[in-house]
Amino acid sequence: MQQSGAAGGRGCALFPLLAVLFFQGVCIVVSLEIKADAHVRGYVGEKIKLKCTFRSTSSVTDKLTIDWTYRPPSSSRTESIFHYQSFQYPTTAGTFRDRISWVGDVYKGDASISISDPTIRDNGTFSCAVKNPPDVHHNIPLTELTVTERGFGTMLSSVALLSILVFIPSAAVVVLLLVRMGRKSAGLKKRGKSGYKKSSIEVSDDTDQDEDGCMARLCVRCAECLDSDSEEIY
Repeated sequence: MQQSGAAGGRGCALFPLLAVLFFQGVCIVVSLEIKADAHVRGYVGEKIKLKCTFRSTSSVTDKLTIDWTYRPPSSSRTESIFHYQSFQYPTTAGTFRDRISWVGDVYKGDASISISDPTIRDNGTFSCAVKNPPDVHHNIPLTELTVTERGFGTMLSSVALLSILVFIPSAAVVVLLLVRMGRKSAGLKKRGKSGYKKSSIEVSDDTDQDEDGCMARLCVRCAECLDSDSEEIY
């Protein structure tokens, strides 16, 4: 009986310890939260951003690590494409060589990366894992990337939008000019029907304009003559 009682005492003594460890384990799991887009769509040749954010109850230190991995479609093989710990370590091998860039900020809870010159072969599943000891998160979010060629409809819509932006202002200017010319011609017709005669000031203004026009044409002729003379000399 004494041995069983001692064993029972040891069990009771261990139970609070296990309860504390379990409680601490739960705290560790829920204290770090990671979020990422479940689906991302991109186009061939256009840079794609893979967004990943995290929230930790602990301050960011040099122990914080970020790991991005890639898994091709219909495959269980994973490939490490980016690692961060105080510095950025993009992959230097494989299909993503020299195409992964760091666009995040750990102090703002941002662990995002970008892929330059994406191709259809980049389709697959990406995962973002963040650890900020003592906060550790094991439920890693996954992002499905789909890269496609831009369709004719998308290109046509872009061209149509550009055409509208250029056409509408031009059409508005033309309409305003036509309205103004129509009003001016209507006013001249009314003056002509009512027997309107120009005043001496208006006549002198017209004469001055004609003289200015003649002088301008004369200057142009003189300039042309001088140019022709200089060409003959050379």
